[in-house]
Amino acid sequence: MSHRLDDRRARVAAALPLHDALLVVGAGGPVPLPEGSDQTYPFRAHAEYFYLTGEETIGGVLAFDPRDGPVAGWVSFVPQVTESERYWEGRTQRAGTPIERLTDWLSARAGRNIVNLGAPWRDLSSDAAAVGRVREALTQARRSKDGAELALIRRAVAATAAGYARLREELRPGVSERRLQIELEAEFFRHGATRTGYGTIVGSGPNSAVLHVEPSARAVRDGDFVLVDAGAEIDRYMADVTRTYVAGTPADFQRDLYQVVLGAQERAIQRCRAGAEWKEIHLQTAVDLVAGLVALGVMRGNPTALVEREAHALFFPHGLGHMVGLGVRDASGLHPGRTRDPRPSLRSLRMDLPLAAGQVVTVEPGLYFIPELLREPGRRERFHDCVHWERVDALIGLGGVRIEDNVLVTDGAPDVLTAGIPKGL
Repeated sequence: MSHRLDDRRARVAAALPLHDALLVVGAGGPVPLPEGSDQTYPFRAHAEYFYLTGEETIGGVLAFDPRDGPVAGWVSFVPQVTESERYWEGRTQRAGTPIERLTDWLSARAGRNIVNLGAPWRDLSSDAAAVGRVREALTQARRSKDGAELALIRRAVAATAAGYARLREELRPGVSERRLQIELEAEFFRHGATRTGYGTIVGSGPNSAVLHVEPSARAVRDGDFVLVDAGAEIDRYMADVTRTYVAGTPADFQRDLYQVVLGAQERAIQRCRAGAEWKEIHLQTAVDLVAGLVALGVMRGNPTALVEREAHALFFPHGLGHMVGLGVRDASGLHPGRTRDPRPSLRSLRMDLPLAAGQVVTVEPGLYFIPELLREPGRRERFHDCVHWERVDALIGLGGVRIEDNVLVTDGAPDVLTAGIPKGL
């Protein structure tokens, strides 16, 4: 095993509140497709297992006994690859202790508590409260990225940048959302991607206001917003980037709306400093966005008061961003000891924690004209005095704008890892 994984495991061992309990972390197994075709969904080891092993071992289990020390206490158990797995799938034997010996390893430590993380292995008895405490500590330990992780993220960013450069060459009225997806993703793979980090989003015209829209055969029309949210993945580490364009010549309102989002995003990035509270950055950004909508004649009132009333969620219904790295929303969530803020406008806020050096976060404010939100009678009644509704009715169908970068928090100024991907209509 590499010194990098030795160091990582030792750091994790010191951070986990195991006391004298054993830790068992399962990789999980393949999930069959439902139609009985002898095929499975692409296998991905549980992130907790992968973080501690760097391996995609089907059925693997990593065990740890704190009595044996922060490095020597870890034992990787792996299944024996069968003959049929070799010739049907090309599977090769992973290094490690045969998994048949895991039962003996546990029996030799009988009577001690077991904390089962990752994909649970068999029916091991595990105290739910202890699992919660240990998982929370592991998540916290995973949040700041080490040098090896940052190197992979930077490689994923470079592949993502190549994809966006290719997409901009293809973007024009008449091209389909699907064609843009194909060109973007193909360029990811040409530049070393092992897969896409998540389902690529390409939404044109009204589809740009559908937050997780899948690319379709819809042809981009002259003057459409085109929102693209995509990222390449390399060896499980990924980028997560959004850019919004206009096919053809932008209208004045489109330029103005874009500048509101861009300005709010750039100010939010500068707030990403070690010690800053993520929820406060989100709320400050919401005020910036609302101030822009007031200036554009879409909303009315004092921006801070409008955010306190949660009126901003009519146009900015999601959180400012999340952590990224070993998967999308990697190790996001709550700081240890915190509970979720009950305000409805924060239900999609993916993090509530102070930022720390080494964390990589997405910063992705957006403004959208979403028919399902803006035409709902209850919201119209609640916010009757907050919005110029006649103006909004004329804008429904325009779509939306989102701009997203990946930001490394440092001990000084934030480092925008995705700065090389141009922002502009």
